[in-house]
Amino acid sequence: MALLNREEQRQVAEAIDRVERRTDAELVTVLAARADDYAYMPLIWAGVIGLLVPGIVNYCLEWLDANELLLAQMATFILVALLCRIPVVTSLLVPAAVRRWRAGNLARRQFLEQNLHKAQDGTGILVFVSEAERYVEILVDHGIASRLHNDTWKAMVDVFTQQVRDGQTLQGFLGCIHACGELLADHVPVTHSRNELPNRLVVLG
Repeated sequence: MALLNREEQRQVAEAIDRVERRTDAELVTVLAARADDYAYMPLIWAGVIGLLVPGIVNYCLEWLDANELLLAQMATFILVALLCRIPVVTSLLVPAAVRRWRAGNLARRQFLEQNLHKAQDGTGILVFVSEAERYVEILVDHGIASRLHNDTWKAMVDVFTQQVRDGQTLQGFLGCIHACGELLADHVPVTHSRNELPNRLVVLG
C-alpha cells in the first residue's frame, strides 16, 4: 500500500491553502497507512486454534497420548501464529468494528496532536484517512460545530471512503478539501489573515 508521493502531497497542501484564504477555519489533513498493527490478533487466533483443534481431533480419533497432544498443540500454535502475521491474513482476522474503533481512536488523537483544539475561536477541522481500514472521518471543533451540524459532513465522508476503497486517495482528498472549503467559506468566512497551523498533509507511515 503506497501512501501519497511528494507531488501528490504538494497538491493537497495547495488545496488547503486555497481553502484557508476564504475561511477562518484551520484545516489539517492526516493520512495514516494503518491505525494499528494488530499484533495481538495472531496470538489470539493461534491460542484458540492451537488449543482447540488438536484437542477436538484427538478426542474424536484418539490418535495421540498426552505428550503427543501437547506437542501437536504447540506446533499448531506456532504455525497459525506465523500464518496470521501475514498482513493480508491479519486484516481478514480483525473484526470490522475493531478496525473502525482503532481508526476512530487515532483520528481523535491526531486532532489533539496536531493542535487543532488550540485554533483560535475553535475553528479547527481535521480530515483524517486510514488507508488499511478504509476509514475516513472529519472532526471539527466547537466553533465550526456550532454553525454546521455533524450530519453536514456525512455525504463527504461517504464519497471519500468509497474513493479510498477504489485506490483514489488523492482525488478523495482534493474533492473533500474543496467541498469543505465551499461550506466553510459560507459559514466560517474569513475575517482576518492568519495561518496558525501548517498547510500540509501529515503522513503517518
